[in-house]
Amino acid sequence: MRLISTLSILMTLAGAPAMADWQATLDAARGQTVYWNAWGGDARTNAFIEWVGEQTEERYGVAITHVRLSDTAEAVTRVISERAAGRDSGGSVDLIWINGPNFLAMKEQGLLFGPFVGDLPNAQFVDLEPPAPAALDFTVPVEGMESPWRLARFVFNYDSARVDAPPRDMAAFVDWAAANPGRVTHPAPSNFMGATFLKQALIELAPDRAVLLEPASDAAFAQQTAPLWAWYDALRPNLWRGGETFPENESVQQQLLNDGEIDIAMSFDPASAAAAIAQGLLPETARVFVPEGGTIGNISFVAIPYNAANAEGAQVVANFLLDPMVQARMQNIEVLGAFSVLDPARLDAAARAAFAALPTAPALPNLEDLGPTLPEPHASWMTRLTEEWARRYTR
Repeated sequence: MRLISTLSILMTLAGAPAMADWQATLDAARGQTVYWNAWGGDARTNAFIEWVGEQTEERYGVAITHVRLSDTAEAVTRVISERAAGRDSGGSVDLIWINGPNFLAMKEQGLLFGPFVGDLPNAQFVDLEPPAPAALDFTVPVEGMESPWRLARFVFNYDSARVDAPPRDMAAFVDWAAANPGRVTHPAPSNFMGATFLKQALIELAPDRAVLLEPASDAAFAQQTAPLWAWYDALRPNLWRGGETFPENESVQQQLLNDGEIDIAMSFDPASAAAAIAQGLLPETARVFVPEGGTIGNISFVAIPYNAANAEGAQVVANFLLDPMVQARMQNIEVLGAFSVLDPARLDAAARAAFAALPTAPALPNLEDLGPTLPEPHASWMTRLTEEWARRYTR
């Protein structure tokens, strides 16, 4: 049975870009293979991308090859190398799952195709007006150069069978770790999850949070991060293995939680605990908590390099990802569990009903449970944080 109904086609007609122009894009895209460079570290995401490729090939004649990355910078470096070699067309990268510093780097260097988002018929279902989350990426205006596809929120996962009262905020982690030495850790900050842990603490501890939304100067960085490093110096001795060794990534940390070596882990996916329980990767007692003041949230985007060989096909994929029925499938905990980027007020009754009918689970929070969404600091803060952490704590 088709999982995408004709409803999605009908809903693109009102308020959409000129359909004749979009038809020209569809015609040019037919027969193309889109090389989608995307992080390959999550089996459910990989399966979803595979499903998207099956659907776009069936409907539009656009195939997808998932180029699995361990770091988005791999794709960015490839595009930079191609420009240096004079390959300004026929590039090997058609679509990139991109965020933050990598988007900023490509935008500043003129490495992006577009603006194209305003030409996508399904963009009508997204709030793209600043300061909406889909209009900014780590405070950098998107300006139609990348298209949203999934919502992310930083959360902590814990085993409720072993933890009665998790830390209420980032400052409280110091006392909690002192009372439970070795029972919490974080991925290495060279991984985005570890860097996000530091950013969450920085936002809560910085003397002036508003400064974090601007590029980090030397003076601002020193002043705003001083409380962070004092906090981390107090926390580190009571981390897993004395803060001398860190899990490589989220998956390794989740395994530590499942094995009972630690009691608290972290994720950028509020559905991660429920999904892991369903897969037998976490105990049934795993649950999610967030600090009282909220957590960092952002939107995952896809961008098209300036020299993409299959830019039309990439636009078809980006548009398909915004189809309300695709977004509902993506949010289904039995499929992926990633929250939708669509504005519910822009959906019709049938689409809203599709979201309302999605299954739930004891470990799956709703948006109200997650509290306020905190904006990401400017991308320059993440770069400096990870460099300074390495300087201070690695030998």
